Amino acid sequence: MSVNSTIQQTLAEARKIVIKIGSNTLAKADGTQNTEFMQSFARQCRNLIDAGKSVVVVSSGAQVSGVSTLKEWARKKDVHFRQALAAIGQVELMAQWRKAFGEFDIHIGQLLFTKDDFEDNHRSLNIRNTIFTLVDEGAVPIINENDSVSTDEFAIGDNDNLSALTAILWSADLLILFSDIDGIYTDNPKTNPNAQLVETVADISELRKSIKIGGTNSFGTGGIETKIQAAEKTVVYGIPLLLANGGRENILDNLVNGTATGTLFLA
Repeated sequence: MSVNSTIQQTLAEARKIVIKIGSNTLAKADGTQNTEFMQSFARQCRNLIDAGKSVVVVSSGAQVSGVSTLKEWARKKDVHFRQALAAIGQVELMAQWRKAFGEFDIHIGQLLFTKDDFEDNHRSLNIRNTIFTLVDEGAVPIINENDSVSTDEFAIGDNDNLSALTAILWSADLLILFSDIDGIYTDNPKTNPNAQLVETVADISELRKSIKIGGTNSFGTGGIETKIQAAEKTVVYGIPLLLANGGRENILDNLVNGTATGTLFLA
Protein backbone atom coordinates (compact mmCIF):
# COMPACT_ATOMS: atom_id res chain seq x y z
CA MET A 1 0.00 0.00 0.00
CA SER A 2 1.38 3.46 -0.92
CA VAL A 3 1.82 6.13 1.73
CA ASN A 4 -0.97 8.17 0.08
CA SER A 5 -3.32 5.19 0.46
CA THR A 6 -2.23 4.72 4.07
CA ILE A 7 -2.92 8.40 4.81
CA GLN A 8 -6.27 8.15 3.02
CA GLN A 9 -7.23 5.08 5.05
CA THR A 10 -6.13 6.73 8.32
CA LEU A 11 -8.29 9.75 7.58
CA ALA A 12 -11.21 7.57 6.53
CA GLU A 13 -11.09 5.68 9.82
CA ALA A 14 -10.61 8.76 12.03
CA ARG A 15 -13.72 10.25 13.56
CA LYS A 16 -12.16 12.82 15.91
CA ILE A 17 -9.45 14.91 14.25
CA VAL A 18 -7.27 17.66 15.72
CA ILE A 19 -5.71 19.93 13.10
CA LYS A 20 -2.89 22.30 14.02
CA ILE A 21 -2.11 25.22 11.72
CA GLY A 22 1.28 26.87 12.04
CA SER A 23 2.08 30.56 11.82
CA ASN A 24 3.85 30.16 8.49
CA THR A 25 0.71 28.66 6.97
CA LEU A 26 -1.39 31.54 8.29
CA ALA A 27 1.02 34.24 7.16
CA LYS A 28 1.66 35.59 3.69
CA ALA A 29 5.20 36.38 2.59
CA ASP A 30 4.84 39.93 3.94
CA GLY A 31 3.76 38.66 7.36
CA THR A 32 0.07 39.57 7.07
CA GLN A 33 -2.83 37.16 7.55
CA ASN A 34 -3.55 34.67 4.80
CA THR A 35 -7.33 35.06 4.85
CA GLU A 36 -7.69 33.16 1.57
CA PHE A 37 -6.19 30.08 3.23
CA MET A 38 -8.49 30.47 6.22
CA GLN A 39 -11.60 30.51 4.02
CA SER A 40 -10.42 27.50 2.01
CA PHE A 41 -9.54 25.60 5.18
CA ALA A 42 -12.97 26.29 6.69
CA ARG A 43 -14.61 24.90 3.56
CA GLN A 44 -12.51 21.75 3.78
CA CYS A 45 -13.43 21.35 7.46
CA ARG A 46 -17.07 21.61 6.41
CA ASN A 47 -16.46 18.66 4.09
CA LEU A 48 -15.03 16.62 6.99
CA ILE A 49 -17.96 17.49 9.24
CA ASP A 50 -20.43 16.59 6.50
CA ALA A 51 -18.64 13.23 6.29
CA GLY A 52 -19.44 12.60 9.94
CA LYS A 53 -16.17 13.67 11.49
CA SER A 54 -15.52 16.01 14.41
CA VAL A 55 -12.84 18.68 14.11
CA VAL A 56 -10.82 20.63 16.67
CA VAL A 57 -8.43 23.31 15.39
CA VAL A 58 -5.26 24.48 17.10
CA SER A 59 -4.40 27.79 15.47
CA SER A 60 -1.20 29.76 15.74
CA GLY A 61 -1.09 33.28 14.40
CA ALA A 62 -1.92 35.70 17.22
CA GLN A 63 1.30 37.66 16.77
CA VAL A 64 1.03 37.47 12.97
CA SER A 65 -2.48 38.92 13.27
CA GLY A 66 -1.20 41.56 15.66
CA VAL A 67 1.46 42.64 13.19
CA SER A 68 -1.22 42.80 10.48
CA THR A 69 -3.23 45.13 12.71
CA LEU A 70 -0.43 47.24 14.22
CA LYS A 71 2.38 47.28 11.71
CA GLU A 72 4.36 49.80 13.74
CA TRP A 73 4.84 47.17 16.47
CA ALA A 74 6.30 44.58 14.12
CA ARG A 75 9.93 45.14 15.17
CA LYS A 76 9.36 45.46 18.90
CA LYS A 77 10.95 42.49 20.67
CA ASP A 78 10.33 43.36 24.33
CA VAL A 79 8.31 40.59 25.97
CA HIS A 80 5.61 42.96 27.18
CA PHE A 81 5.10 44.34 23.68
CA ARG A 82 4.97 40.79 22.28
CA GLN A 83 2.37 39.77 24.84
CA ALA A 84 0.33 42.90 24.15
CA LEU A 85 0.67 42.25 20.42
CA ALA A 86 -0.69 38.74 20.95
CA ALA A 87 -3.65 40.15 22.90
CA ILE A 88 -4.55 42.46 20.03
CA GLY A 89 -3.79 39.84 17.39
CA GLN A 90 -5.85 37.10 19.06
CA VAL A 91 -8.97 39.23 18.65
CA GLU A 92 -8.23 39.76 14.96
CA LEU A 93 -7.34 36.08 14.48
CA MET A 94 -10.63 34.91 15.92
CA ALA A 95 -12.56 37.53 13.95
CA GLN A 96 -11.10 36.12 10.75
CA TRP A 97 -11.77 32.52 11.79
CA ARG A 98 -15.34 33.45 12.71
CA LYS A 99 -15.82 35.04 9.29
CA ALA A 100 -14.25 32.08 7.46
CA PHE A 101 -16.23 29.36 9.25
CA GLY A 102 -19.37 31.47 9.28
CA GLU A 103 -19.50 31.33 5.49
CA PHE A 104 -20.10 27.58 5.87
CA ASP A 105 -22.62 27.87 8.74
CA ILE A 106 -20.18 26.75 11.42
CA HIS A 107 -19.91 28.41 14.81
CA ILE A 108 -16.51 28.56 16.49
CA GLY A 109 -15.46 28.69 20.13
CA GLN A 110 -12.20 30.12 21.46
CA LEU A 111 -10.09 28.30 24.06
CA LEU A 112 -6.78 29.73 25.33
CA PHE A 113 -4.50 27.59 27.47
CA THR A 114 -1.30 27.65 29.47
CA LYS A 115 0.78 24.71 30.64
CA ASP A 116 -0.90 24.83 34.05
CA ASP A 117 -4.26 24.06 32.48
CA PHE A 118 -3.04 20.62 31.39
CA GLU A 119 -1.18 19.89 34.63
CA ASP A 120 -4.15 20.56 36.92
CA ASN A 121 -6.65 17.67 36.90
CA HIS A 122 -9.66 19.88 37.59
CA ARG A 123 -8.80 22.32 34.81
CA SER A 124 -8.00 19.58 32.31
CA LEU A 125 -11.34 17.91 33.02
CA ASN A 126 -13.09 21.21 32.37
CA ILE A 127 -11.17 21.59 29.10
CA ARG A 128 -12.21 18.12 28.01
CA ASN A 129 -15.86 18.74 28.90
CA THR A 130 -15.92 22.08 27.07
CA ILE A 131 -14.38 20.61 23.92
CA PHE A 132 -16.87 17.74 23.93
CA THR A 133 -19.79 20.13 24.42
CA LEU A 134 -18.71 22.46 21.63
CA VAL A 135 -18.18 19.57 19.21
CA ASP A 136 -21.43 17.85 20.18
CA GLU A 137 -23.28 21.09 19.39
CA GLY A 138 -21.68 21.37 15.96
CA ALA A 139 -19.18 24.11 16.80
CA VAL A 140 -15.47 23.99 16.02
CA PRO A 141 -13.20 24.73 19.00
CA ILE A 142 -10.24 26.91 18.02
CA ILE A 143 -7.40 26.59 20.49
CA ASN A 144 -4.24 28.62 21.03
CA GLU A 145 -1.75 29.14 23.80
CA ASN A 146 -2.56 32.15 25.94
CA ASP A 147 0.46 34.10 24.73
CA SER A 148 -0.62 37.28 26.50
CA VAL A 149 -0.03 35.77 29.94
CA SER A 150 2.33 32.88 29.23
CA THR A 151 5.93 33.28 30.31
CA ASP A 152 8.70 30.69 30.23
CA GLU A 153 7.49 29.25 33.52
CA PHE A 154 3.90 28.78 32.37
CA ALA A 155 4.32 28.35 28.61
CA ILE A 156 3.86 25.16 26.63
CA GLY A 157 6.13 26.91 24.14
CA ASP A 158 4.77 25.82 20.77
CA ASN A 159 1.49 24.72 19.23
CA ASP A 160 2.84 21.38 17.99
CA ASN A 161 3.03 20.18 21.58
CA LEU A 162 -0.17 22.03 22.51
CA SER A 163 -2.02 20.19 19.75
CA ALA A 164 -0.61 16.87 20.98
CA LEU A 165 -1.81 17.57 24.53
CA THR A 166 -5.21 18.53 23.12
CA ALA A 167 -5.45 15.37 21.01
CA ILE A 168 -4.63 13.20 24.03
CA LEU A 169 -7.09 15.02 26.31
CA TRP A 170 -9.91 14.77 23.73
CA SER A 171 -9.03 11.13 22.90
CA ALA A 172 -8.66 12.03 19.23
CA ASP A 173 -8.20 9.48 16.46
CA LEU A 174 -5.71 11.58 14.48
CA LEU A 175 -3.56 14.68 14.84
CA ILE A 176 -2.68 16.62 11.68
CA LEU A 177 0.08 19.24 11.76
CA PHE A 178 0.00 21.73 8.90
CA SER A 179 3.32 23.48 8.41
CA ASP A 180 5.27 24.99 5.50
CA ILE A 181 6.98 21.69 4.64
CA ASP A 182 5.70 18.53 2.97
CA GLY A 183 6.82 16.31 5.84
CA ILE A 184 9.94 15.02 7.56
CA TYR A 185 13.00 14.86 5.30
CA THR A 186 16.35 13.18 5.83
CA ASP A 187 17.88 16.68 5.57
CA ASN A 188 16.69 20.22 4.86
CA PRO A 189 15.15 20.02 1.35
CA LYS A 190 15.56 23.79 0.93
CA THR A 191 19.35 23.45 1.06
CA ASN A 192 19.93 19.82 0.11
CA PRO A 193 18.29 18.71 -3.19
CA ASN A 194 19.07 15.08 -2.33
CA ALA A 195 16.98 15.14 0.84
CA GLN A 196 14.36 12.37 0.87
CA LEU A 197 10.85 12.56 2.26
CA VAL A 198 10.26 10.12 5.11
CA GLU A 199 6.78 8.87 4.29
CA THR A 200 5.99 6.72 7.32
CA VAL A 201 7.56 6.51 10.76
CA ALA A 202 7.09 3.39 12.88
CA ASP A 203 10.05 3.98 15.23
CA ILE A 204 10.70 7.58 16.28
CA SER A 205 13.99 6.80 18.01
CA GLU A 206 15.31 5.31 14.76
CA LEU A 207 14.03 8.35 12.85
CA ARG A 208 16.05 10.65 15.10
CA LYS A 209 19.20 8.74 14.22
CA SER A 210 18.63 8.98 10.48
CA ILE A 211 17.75 12.66 9.91
CA LYS A 212 19.23 16.10 10.48
CA ILE A 213 17.04 18.41 12.57
CA GLY A 214 17.25 22.10 11.76
CA GLY A 215 16.03 25.17 13.63
CA THR A 216 12.78 27.05 13.69
CA ASN A 217 11.34 28.97 10.77
CA SER A 218 10.70 32.70 10.40
CA PHE A 219 7.25 33.16 11.98
CA GLY A 220 6.82 30.01 14.03
CA THR A 221 8.12 28.93 17.44
CA GLY A 222 8.52 25.28 16.46
CA GLY A 223 10.45 23.31 13.90
CA ILE A 224 11.01 19.66 13.09
CA GLU A 225 12.02 18.93 16.67
CA THR A 226 8.69 20.05 18.14
CA LYS A 227 6.80 18.03 15.53
CA ILE A 228 8.69 14.91 16.52
CA GLN A 229 8.04 15.71 20.18
CA ALA A 230 4.32 15.95 19.39
CA ALA A 231 4.41 12.56 17.68
CA GLU A 232 6.24 11.04 20.65
CA LYS A 233 3.38 12.21 22.85
CA THR A 234 0.46 11.04 20.71
CA VAL A 235 1.57 7.65 19.38
CA VAL A 236 1.92 6.33 22.94
CA TYR A 237 -1.82 6.91 23.24
CA GLY A 238 -2.57 5.23 19.93
CA ILE A 239 -3.06 8.51 18.06
CA PRO A 240 -1.24 8.69 14.71
CA LEU A 241 0.23 12.03 13.65
CA LEU A 242 0.31 13.34 10.09
CA LEU A 243 2.64 16.17 9.07
CA ALA A 244 1.78 17.88 5.77
CA ASN A 245 2.21 21.16 3.93
CA GLY A 246 -0.65 23.49 4.75
CA GLY A 247 0.37 25.78 1.92
CA ARG A 248 -0.62 23.27 -0.75
CA GLU A 249 -3.93 24.09 -2.40
CA ASN A 250 -6.87 22.11 -0.98
CA ILE A 251 -4.42 20.09 1.12
CA LEU A 252 -7.04 18.67 3.47
CA ASP A 253 -9.33 17.55 0.65
CA ASN A 254 -6.38 16.02 -1.19
CA LEU A 255 -5.17 14.10 1.86
CA VAL A 256 -8.67 12.69 2.19
CA ASN A 257 -8.84 11.64 -1.48
CA GLY A 258 -5.32 10.21 -1.53
CA THR A 259 -3.70 12.68 -3.93
CA ALA A 260 -1.50 14.46 -1.36
CA THR A 261 1.30 13.10 0.77
CA GLY A 262 3.17 13.88 3.97
CA THR A 263 4.84 12.06 6.85
CA LEU A 264 2.63 9.70 8.84
CA PHE A 265 3.77 8.69 12.32
CA LEU A 266 2.13 5.34 12.94
CA ALA A 267 0.57 4.59 16.31
